[in-house]
Amino acid sequence: MARSKEFEVNEVLDKAMDLFWRQGYEKTSIQELITHMGIHRRSLYDTFGDKHDLFIDALNRYSTMINSEINHRIYQLQSAKQAIRQLFEMTIHSDENQPKGCLMVNTAVELALLDSVVAAKIQDGFIHTEKLFYDLIVTGQQDGEIAAHHNAESLSLYFHNAWVGLRVVVKTTENRDKLVSIIDTTMDILN
Repeated sequence: MARSKEFEVNEVLDKAMDLFWRQGYEKTSIQELITHMGIHRRSLYDTFGDKHDLFIDALNRYSTMINSEINHRIYQLQSAKQAIRQLFEMTIHSDENQPKGCLMVNTAVELALLDSVVAAKIQDGFIHTEKLFYDLIVTGQQDGEIAAHHNAESLSLYFHNAWVGLRVVVKTTENRDKLVSIIDTTMDILN
């Protein structure tokens, strides 16, 4: 008779995601994962596969959670500019218990040149975000809120790059005025 799992998969996956987010892939050992997740080594392998498989599951879980939060926060706003600003504000207003920065950006810096599977995940995530900015910019242009002379595709790449940069900067400073100034200056391009 097979034993039933003594844990909820998403709960332990969230714990693994948290540890990878705080330490990175390379610095996180299997033993640290087992301890942090509160499961047995065999359960980790039976449920998630190896460390790399677990990491990919954690990246997928992170993407799902972030996309859900983005959809919840921005699609209720009436203004494309407000929605774009909200994306940036989300970056500097994270939960105190949450690691700083972004797991996807951290992973891009750490592994994108070394791991083709991870690189593809990062690329998919970045393309998704660029499309989000593009859609918001086009909507803003159609509503007359964003000047029509802007090239929406180029502007979406610019905003994505600025957002990635901000997600790195939040790891290096607690100076809120500095972070808000970066957002203000970035938003000024839409005028």
